[in-house]
Amino acid sequence: MAAGHHGSVPQMFAVLDLGTGYQILALLHILSAVVAFGPLFLYPALRKAGQTETIAALHMRMSFPAMTLLWVLGMGLAGMSKPEGSDELIYKVSQGWLAGSIVLWVVLMVVSWFLIRPALTDPSESATSKLMAGTGITHLGLIIGLVLMIWKPGL
Repeated sequence: MAAGHHGSVPQMFAVLDLGTGYQILALLHILSAVVAFGPLFLYPALRKAGQTETIAALHMRMSFPAMTLLWVLGMGLAGMSKPEGSDELIYKVSQGWLAGSIVLWVVLMVVSWFLIRPALTDPSESATSKLMAGTGITHLGLIIGLVLMIWKPGL
């Protein structure tokens, strides 16, 4: 989406210029991603230090709710992506990048609930393996999600 030109190089904006409400929603969407995924980078070190209760609290009170909010805000952004005077949304669930993002979000929620959550307070070696696998999958999902959000394939 070129928003302007500077010489022969088009200027790109990370967030569509569709008004203050849209930009605030986009800011909250990005902030929820930071809150959802940021703490997971600390889980291995916290686990090693024996801070399983800290991890459990971070995950269930911060990361998991923020991942839920991430979806709500993302759908709100798609629903508000109609420029003034247009009858059509810019972002549609039928676009590859957005459909892929939704599928990825579902996968990460399943990993978070069924792989990470049960391993949070279990000190066993098996739980440690599950937690490491869950955080690794989530980190990979974060990278894939960022690629989808930045390049928007299928737009």
